Amino acid sequence: MKTDATDPMTAMRPAVEAYLEAVDWSGVPVMAGRRFRVEPLARGEYNLNYRLVAPDIELVLRVNIGTQIGREDQIVYEYKALKLLEESGYTPRPYAVDDSRRHISRGISIMAFLPGRPLDYRTDLAAAARLLAAIHQVAVPETQNHLIREQEPLSLIFSECASLLARYFESDLADPDIRRFLKEVLAWADAARHRERYFQADPWQAIVNTEVNSGNFIVNPERGTIHLVDWEMPRWGDPSTDLCHFCSPLTTLWKTDYRMSASDKQDFLAAYRAAVGDRHLRDTLAERVRLKDPFVYLRGISWSAMGWVAYQTDYAGIRNPDTWATLRRYMNLKFIRSLFEPFMVE
Repeated sequence: MKTDATDPMTAMRPAVEAYLEAVDWSGVPVMAGRRFRVEPLARGEYNLNYRLVAPDIELVLRVNIGTQIGREDQIVYEYKALKLLEESGYTPRPYAVDDSRRHISRGISIMAFLPGRPLDYRTDLAAAARLLAAIHQVAVPETQNHLIREQEPLSLIFSECASLLARYFESDLADPDIRRFLKEVLAWADAARHRERYFQADPWQAIVNTEVNSGNFIVNPERGTIHLVDWEMPRWGDPSTDLCHFCSPLTTLWKTDYRMSASDKQDFLAAYRAAVGDRHLRDTLAERVRLKDPFVYLRGISWSAMGWVAYQTDYAGIRNPDTWATLRRYMNLKFIRSLFEPFMVE
């Protein structure tokens, strides 16, 4: 972690400290009467996370600096998702949210701090499968939740991807061969998205995270616990959304050098099925994953293509060197072909 004044974590820290002093915390028992030391914890493209340390408790204060869902109430959207899940035992307990921008010009949330390490694909696949199965079985009120709905799941992804890829297609930086192939992929997806009728005819709805990469899991071997901590853009949709995202090479290679083998994927899905109580979901899971896989891959490469251009031009978020290195690795024609040609041939 950098400590110079140009680092966003360092620059925002005095404002966070002032915010903690300015707010009346009498209505938040875990905050009331305590003085916290503020330590940088982690930063992403859309949030800055600080560790709040007191003698008897540790919390996380999250500063929202951007949105992935195109909404001004991003921090409230995330907080409400955590409230839906707080009794699951697999997500951080939320304690407070403040989107007033009165004391600080950003949305703020406060949640439990969970010690541990990121997920290791080589050792934690079964535990991750059980976690996702538990989350997907949380009893969320279907008609009273705030979540974005995947009513046309493949068309929704296609529309997002078409918008994201337009940024790459129109850029002078784009590789002509990659541009040409991605246009072929987009045309294929346009023709294939009618397959969403399967999900519409046989819906199995749950809260899905949509960003289940290894860095968003906290594993604590000493306590025997695993948690999923980043809930910026959950949706109300089919469990295959998370399962396909978790197994995607674009996900596993994001923070690691791991690419899931066919047998590893089978083992992971088998562990998930074993933890699911609904027989129909178990019986139809393979087909749901088969239909969703190429669209989840398309979403990942479309975001990467957009990010690859944005990082070199007018990106308004935080430029993360690791993210930039991964984007350059993904924007490789051979890699992109390896993702989509099996589906397009099929």
